[in-house]
Amino acid sequence: MTGHATDSRLRWGILATGGIAHAFASDLRTAGLDLAAVGSRSQASADAFAAEFGIARAHGSYEELAADPDIDIVYVSTPHPMHAANARLVLEAGKHALVEKPFTLNRGEAQELADLAREMGLLVMEAMWTRYLPHMVRVREIIESGTLGEVRALFADHTQRLPQDPGHRINAMSLGGGALLDLGIYPVSFAWDILGEPVTVQAAARFGETGADAEVATVMAHASGALSTTISSSRAAGANTAHIVGAEARIDIDRVWYTPTSFTVTAPDGTVLERYESHVEGRGMQYQAIAAEGFVAEGLLEGRELPLDESLAIMGTLDEIRAQIGLTYPGES
Repeated sequence: MTGHATDSRLRWGILATGGIAHAFASDLRTAGLDLAAVGSRSQASADAFAAEFGIARAHGSYEELAADPDIDIVYVSTPHPMHAANARLVLEAGKHALVEKPFTLNRGEAQELADLAREMGLLVMEAMWTRYLPHMVRVREIIESGTLGEVRALFADHTQRLPQDPGHRINAMSLGGGALLDLGIYPVSFAWDILGEPVTVQAAARFGETGADAEVATVMAHASGALSTTISSSRAAGANTAHIVGAEARIDIDRVWYTPTSFTVTAPDGTVLERYESHVEGRGMQYQAIAAEGFVAEGLLEGRELPLDESLAIMGTLDEIRAQIGLTYPGES
């Protein structure tokens, strides 16, 4: 690694200055983490971002950010098709990388990134921030305790009414647009987290004018026999709740399930066994950053809540869904 923080805290850099980078920077500041540098494709954008968040160093290129000797880890927040190249730049410069989800555009890219990180002895981690939120930690504890009994089914949606401008990243094929990779990855990753790897996947989709998927639905069967269903949409706002149904109880996660929120554990006769209320400052993206710092301090090269091989396998599931619905991005074979 190029540089080392004086304690377990790492010095963070942010690569790119879009909306998700703003949310991440705000949460880093809320948590008191060391946000030391930002890089953008333009100096003006980097300067404006640095001024907004009180960041000491603003770089006018991603290469300059990666080469900065006074950062230890970089959050990669560019559009999906750029994740692999940008994360490679960071890793080759000797920095750890937290890569915005989806980890890459496809499994092939993800494997190359994982191989490089392991070769370099660096942490690379998919920024699936939902996994690190306190309510999700508690959900996993409840399931592991056996409160639900045999888990039979999982239901989750991620449905938003987003801009329909063809140039917006959610619709632009050149930016990896579409509901699946931007929104659907949340419920798909959630099903993986709770039920494990799917053994069969069935998918259907509806497409928008640009060729990007506007709605995607999945039905997956998992090794335990449990079934999961997900639906995602970029053109309609749904309930955005999630439900885990067991033989002895169920968990109903309130709106918006993939952000800090509340949930109820209910027995089949309607008895409320637990009511969980979330108390989180900001959006909650700081928890993944705190976790990443802890993994580096332990000498780990991947996350515990979301191991690297699981990120790769989830990309494989997304590839399978895309194959079934006929979704290919520019530059892919």
